[in-house]
Amino acid sequence: MVDFAASAVPLAGGYGGQTFAVSAGGEDAVIKFYARDPGRAAVDAALLQLVRGLLPVPRVLDLKRDGSYEEPPYLLTERLPGVNLQVFLDTATEAQRRTVGTQLGELLARLSGMPFLRPGMFRDDELGVEPFGTGDLTEYVAGLGLELGDGFATVIDEAEELLAGGEERFCLVHSDFNPKNLLVDPDSARITGLIDWEFAHVGSPYADLGNLLRFCEDTVLAGAVLTELRWLGGPLVDLGRAADLWALLDLAGRAAEHEIAARAYRLVSRMADTATLAGGRPDLDVVH
Repeated sequence: MVDFAASAVPLAGGYGGQTFAVSAGGEDAVIKFYARDPGRAAVDAALLQLVRGLLPVPRVLDLKRDGSYEEPPYLLTERLPGVNLQVFLDTATEAQRRTVGTQLGELLARLSGMPFLRPGMFRDDELGVEPFGTGDLTEYVAGLGLELGDGFATVIDEAEELLAGGEERFCLVHSDFNPKNLLVDPDSARITGLIDWEFAHVGSPYADLGNLLRFCEDTVLAGAVLTELRWLGGPLVDLGRAADLWALLDLAGRAAEHEIAARAYRLVSRMADTATLAGGRPDLDVVH
């Protein structure tokens, strides 16, 4: 058992506020508790080992696999340097945003190059995959109980048509790939960390791109990302939005919980009103 500092500091992010900054073994560390999903601690540890050296992820320092709700499993990792990318972008110059966007594209390319045979959630620390079993998008929307206009059926048709014409393969998906889960060195604008892997699964090579661009209005950043991913082919922004639709709807179904979920609900409502996958979002595929 690691002797954690008594002055643990809660960190933003993570599921249900279970993540804290601590001191362990003479170094700054991060501990994540898994009271709500105990088996996920070992899965996340295995994922970090899988991608270490390919992506900027923290070293695993300790893992408690078993526990109760009162004393849950945990994962202890090093605390990576850098500041939250979301905060950095608020004041970043155009050149810095382009530098960051290029690196984000490179990270997305590496993720999309980690293949798996079938989509689904990881079920154990051997990274076995359990199929989703959620039916099609129409059934999924009905199950969430979202009150969307008739135009959303057209949105679903557009998304399914796009994905049917895209790459028919599956890869590792971080599933929360956006600035709040990325760290950056503010002096060099170099990405130093990709954190919070608790929703990672196997899915579409366009899913993380869609997550990153979900609320993005920065054509400089997006343009740099897309330039790095041209080799994937196809209408990348549309494919990303199509692949992100499942996660976006899941988030929208929790609109009462927090502002980001409410923002997702407003977006899917605009998509239904306009009967388009874009839902009034800007054209991000602009060359600068």
